[in-house]
Amino acid sequence: MRPIIEFCTNNMHFGTDEVMEKLEENPDYDVIEYGCLSNCGQCAMMPFAMVNGEIVDADSADELYEAIMAKIKELEAWDSLELD
Repeated sequence: MRPIIEFCTNNMHFGTDEVMEKLEENPDYDVIEYGCLSNCGQCAMMPFAMVNGEIVDADSADELYEAIMAKIKELEAWDSLELD
């Protein structure tokens, strides 16, 4: 299953636009940008994204990228268990 990674336009001031662009380079990911993801409190406080509907956040954009990659690996591990 291809991971769906969603970003909020209002959160881009944390540098999540660079994270989004980096992830868009991978054709195996579905990266989507929305005007709002309805997580305004979190959006105002820290960088975040949603990976397959689950919130992933971090203290910086670089840490967010690493957290997103960790979440994707976790999801891939679950997918491989389900196939066994």
